[in-house]
Formats: sequence, structure tokens, C-alpha cells
Amino acid sequence: MAGDHKVGQDLDLFSLTFPLPYRIGFILILGVWGWGVNLQYLERAKINTPSLIQYPSRSSPTQPTHHLSTYRLATVLSIVYTFSIATFWLFTRRVPDLVVRHDWIAILSLAALAAVFLAPLRGLARNGRHRLLTSLRRVSIGGIASATDGRFGDILLADALTSYGKVLADLVVAVCMFFSPSTSATAAPNRSCGGALAVPLVIAIPSAIRLRQCLIEYLRVRRAPYRESAGWGGQHLANAAKYSTAFPVLFFATMQRNRAIAGDSPSPALDRAWLAASLLNSLYSFYWDVAKDWDLTLFSPAARRRHNTPRDHHPYGLRSRLVFRQPILYYAVIALDLVLRCTWATKLSVRLAPLHDSEGFLFLLQLLEVFRRWVWIFFRVETEFIRNSPTGLGVDDILLGDYKDDSEDDDF
Repeated sequence: MAGDHKVGQDLDLFSLTFPLPYRIGFILILGVWGWGVNLQYLERAKINTPSLIQYPSRSSPTQPTHHLSTYRLATVLSIVYTFSIATFWLFTRRVPDLVVRHDWIAILSLAALAAVFLAPLRGLARNGRHRLLTSLRRVSIGGIASATDGRFGDILLADALTSYGKVLADLVVAVCMFFSPSTSATAAPNRSCGGALAVPLVIAIPSAIRLRQCLIEYLRVRRAPYRESAGWGGQHLANAAKYSTAFPVLFFATMQRNRAIAGDSPSPALDRAWLAASLLNSLYSFYWDVAKDWDLTLFSPAARRRHNTPRDHHPYGLRSRLVFRQPILYYAVIALDLVLRCTWATKLSVRLAPLHDSEGFLFLLQLLEVFRRWVWIFFRVETEFIRNSPTGLGVDDILLGDYKDDSEDDDF
């Protein structure tokens, strides 16, 4: 907690109203609500998401549905959050010194949210919370379950963590600032708290987790007794390469930030390296979302040539089976994914670049990334459902020929 409350004098109106710990809590609770919506609307589309992630089905029709249990948990978390932030506003009244002095209320709210999530309370998605924590422990070191023990759930969780990387880094910053004698958790965020490399390393952890999972999957394929018919695992190496492209972006961005903090002039070579790394990461990730995670044919010339053949008729760039029916929805989501994958490009605009120093704009970018991941989940789960259906996608639809033989089954 801060000893010198002058640190609050540089707070803008947004930070006075919505300090960093409350932004973190807001996004995390929003993620719980979002998962409930995912479950509900996928169920309406006749997709049994719990079955796909190897989660036990309800043993009795009187038990609440999975999405209802998630909504109950989100409601309790929201009540705790609302009470805390209302108390904080009552005590601080947007006065900078008071905002800084009462950071303990904001930190206590995060602790209360964690307590609700960890408490063994019946009727509050206890089994779901236990399952999530078990999966978190496994994936936190890059582990991944077998296909019969929740592999797909581990993939969804680890991929979601990559979108929450900056939120988790802000959590580390807030806790660090709270225990720092010279600042406060509700002061202007000091993202060098804990050292210049602390934040980049935390942001990099989710990508490192997914990279290790892909390598584990590759080794599983190589060791499989049916390896001759299952291919050599190139799909997993290509996926690992995708996650590895996140590290140069973080490296060059950290060097840029450190130069700015030191007062050095910008380096054109460093800026070009960051731009090239960001472009590679965004476009590779966008390609993977569309062609591999969603099994769409947009980037497959062969599939586009078969577009109007009787054997495999489907809308241009999509696939023969669409659970959500309307092709325009898929085109809109593809465009949205590309735009939100490239939000870093706002730094290239003379007018928009200064906004990256605004806490409100940074919060907006975090929200947009969480929203992109929420949308991504609908179509990733749809794809997994189709792959596991008796009449699911064939090899021609999955389009993995670039990485494996035509006889290889999809292992991702």
C-alpha cells in the first residue's frame, strides 16, 4: 500500500473511476458470463459441449443445466464485485488521494472473488469449478490430457489463457503495486513493477503453455503404434510454430518500451522488426483460426475448385456442413477475427498511437481480445462437434494435406 499519496495525482478520470484491480475483476467475471452463453447457445444448436470436453453429464433431470450453473456462479461473483466497487466509490468519491489510500478495498475484492471461486459451496457449480482448477493445474505447466480424459477441454482452456495474458499480467502488476511501499494498486499502473521483464514474461506464459502442449501432441503421434496410418505429426509442429511467433512480438515490444522509459530516441530498425513480427503472428494466427481451428476452405485452392461440384457443394470458402446455417455469419466472423487479430496496427496511426498510453484504450483492447476469443469458441466447438460426428468432415474438408498424408486422421 502506498505511503506517499501524491502518486495519485496523475490519475485520469477513467482510472479514478475504474482502477486497475476492478478492471481485472470485470474482465474475469465477464469471461464466466461468456462461457455460460457459449454453453447455452451451443446447446440450442444441438452441440453437447460438456460431452466434447469429457465433462460428466447431468445424472438427474432436476439438476440445473451446465449453463445455468455457470450463470449462478457468475451472478454471485457479480454481486460481490458490485458491492465492492460501490463501497470503493462511496469511500473515495474520485478524489485522487482517497483512491490511492483505499487500494485495499480493490485488492480485497479480488481476494473475495477468488474465495468465492475456490470455496467448496454446493449449488454453485462446485464440480465445474473443481474441474476447471484441475485442468488449470495440468495446463499451467503445459500438460494436456489424453483424448479420452478431456484433451479438447485443455486445448480450449489454454487457448483462452492466451487471450487473457495481458489481464493476468495486470493482475501481477496490481499485486506488486499493492505491496510496494512507494505506490498503490489503484495508482496509475506501473507495468515495470517487479522488473522490466515481469510483464512480458507473464504475457508469454500462455503461449509457452500451448507451444509445449503442441510438442507433447507431436510426441504422442510419433510414439503411437498406429503412426504409419496417423501421419508424422506435422500438424502439431506447425501449430507450435504459430505460438512461437508470439515471442518475437513481445521481445521487440519490450525493447521499444524500455527505450522509451530510458528516454532514448526510437529505433527505426527496432520498429520495423516489431512490425514484421506482429504481422507474421497476426496473419499466421488468423490463417490457423480459419483453416485449422474452424476447418473452413477459404485458403484452399483445391477446395474452392470443388465449390460447385455435386460431390462436395458448399458456400465459397466455407465447408459442406455448417451447424449455424447462415453463411453470412461465417464470413462476418472471419472478417471480425482478422480485424481483432490486428488491433496492434492502431500504433501505426499518427492519431491513434497516443491512445496506447491511455488506460481506457488499453482496457478496450483487452475487452476486444476477450470478445474475439468468445466468438472463436463457438466455431471451434462447432468444428470439434463435426469432426466427432459420424457424418463429420472428411479429409478433403479438413484440408490438412500440407502437413500430412491423405490417409492421416485429424489429431488436432
